[in-house]
Amino acid sequence: MKHPIDGIEAFIQIAELGSFNKAAEKLHVTQTGLTRRIQRLEAHVGLKLIDRTTRTVALTSIGREFLPEAQRMVDAVDRSFERLKTMSRFSTGDITIASVPSLMYGRLPRILRSYATRHPSNRVEILDRTSTLVIEAVRRRQAEFGLHVQPPNQPDLHNEVLVRDPFVVYCRNDHPLAGRPAIAWADLAGHDLITLGGSSGNRLLMEAQLSRSGIEVKTRFVVEYFSSAIGLASEGLGIAILVASLVENLRPDLAQIPLVDPIVDRPVSLIRRRGETLTPAAQALYNLIVRDLGPL
Repeated sequence: MKHPIDGIEAFIQIAELGSFNKAAEKLHVTQTGLTRRIQRLEAHVGLKLIDRTTRTVALTSIGREFLPEAQRMVDAVDRSFERLKTMSRFSTGDITIASVPSLMYGRLPRILRSYATRHPSNRVEILDRTSTLVIEAVRRRQAEFGLHVQPPNQPDLHNEVLVRDPFVVYCRNDHPLAGRPAIAWADLAGHDLITLGGSSGNRLLMEAQLSRSGIEVKTRFVVEYFSSAIGLASEGLGIAILVASLVENLRPDLAQIPLVDPIVDRPVSLIRRRGETLTPAAQALYNLIVRDLGPL
C-alpha cells in the first residue's frame, strides 16, 4: 500500500508551526496544495487528524497521538536517504566477491590493500572458489562479481578479460633447469612434474593447448592447491607447473622460468551479472581491479 509521505510531512509542519500558511511556505507549496495533502492523508487513514476553522488550527486527539509516530516515520525516511547518499558519495558498504585461489595467493591482496586504505569502513568477504564455482557464485547472487580463469562463454554474464597469465616453471634454485632463461615444454620430459588436478581451470587449459600442439606432459604429483605445489617444489620433489601471477610471493629458494614452445596462458577475467548495476562499494573495487590487475 502506498503511504502519502508528503501528507505526513505536511501534517508534521502544521503541528509544529500551528499554521497552514507557515507550513505551506516552509514546504514551498500553495495552501491549496497543502490542504489536498492533508485531505489525502486523512482519507488514507480514515480519521480526522486536524481541526481547522477560519481562526484556529489544532490537532485532534488522534492527531496528537499520531504526531510522534509520524515524526519517527519521516526521520527514518530521512536517515535512509542520507545513508544512500553516503553510499553514493563515499562508496561505503559491505561487499562479497569470489575469486580463484591463485589470485589471492599472488596479486589480488595488493589491490585489496589499496581498496582498504581508500575505504576503511568497508568489509569485503572473499569466496575462494574454482573458476566453475566462481561463475556459479556470481550467477546465484552469492557474490557481486568474481575473478576466474575460464574462457568467456556465459551469455547471461558480462565477462571482461583483464590479462593473460602465462604458465611457468617453479623449481628449486639448485635444480638442473633453474639457470635457463626459458624452458620448452618438450624439455620437461624425464623430469618429475607437479601440476594442479581436480576441477582446476589451469589444468584443463594447459592440457587442451598442449594436446593441440602434440605435446604430452606426464606428472608425478597432482595436487589441489597452489600452496601444495609450491611446498613440494621447495622440497625438491619436482617442477611445479603453475602461472606467473604467483611471482609477487615467490619464495627465495625457488626460481621462476617461462615455459615456451608453445607459450600457454590463461585469461584472467572479471565476471558480473549482465545488465545489473553494482553497489557503489563493489563498483569502486571493480574499477580498482580493472586498473591495477594488468599485464605482469
